[in-house]
Amino acid sequence: KANPQTSGIPVIFITAQHQEMDEILGLELGAVDFISKPINPTIVRARVRTHLALKLQSDMLRSIAMLDGLTGVANRRRFDEYLDINWRQAARDKTQLSLIMIDVDYFKRYNDHYGHLAGDNCLRIIAKALAEFVRRPMDLVARYGGEEFACILPNTSLQGAYRLAETMRKSIEALSIEHKLSDVAPCVSASFGVASTAPDSESNAMSLVAAADQQLYMAKGRGRNQVSADDALVAAT
Repeated sequence: KANPQTSGIPVIFITAQHQEMDEILGLELGAVDFISKPINPTIVRARVRTHLALKLQSDMLRSIAMLDGLTGVANRRRFDEYLDINWRQAARDKTQLSLIMIDVDYFKRYNDHYGHLAGDNCLRIIAKALAEFVRRPMDLVARYGGEEFACILPNTSLQGAYRLAETMRKSIEALSIEHKLSDVAPCVSASFGVASTAPDSESNAMSLVAAADQQLYMAKGRGRNQVSADDALVAAT
């Protein structure tokens, strides 16, 4: 129950203990049920089926709560939770954790010119395009807010994250979604900020977000529709 990866698994005690205090202790520890011996197999199976059904419903509701209603990718709540989990995991395993921050270029102009319905559809298409390039089960694409997206890449070097970001950038440009008011391209484009670190107990996940945000700011300052990362580290590949 102390491990986030297993905390949601229902636990049923089947025990020879009959005291009320034993049952209270088991439930306080996180058990969902407490069955005293001698047991009736039919009753045990029925209780297991009940708890499996409840777990399935709980998982479905939680999954829905973690998705962005517009784009179908993970939402900001899921992003924050997943980043924290992977930060702590990377700190334990002493592995690299990378983050890509993505901002659709001049999206307010797009919304104003083409309308909010077209803007919503544009975000859906971009989210789908980004998700197609995140193939590993441990990677996550999320809508960070507004026209911003983010991609969490556990056990990934800065060079690897940079290459993925460049592939994503090209894929968005290749969608050829008309954007007459963009100053960088005749179609919708996006800017990318990439950062990577080896987490430790003395830092926190927000430092990685801040680093990727800073790189995104630099990409936008340099003219947008490009990927920015620590040039020296990327060149070291």
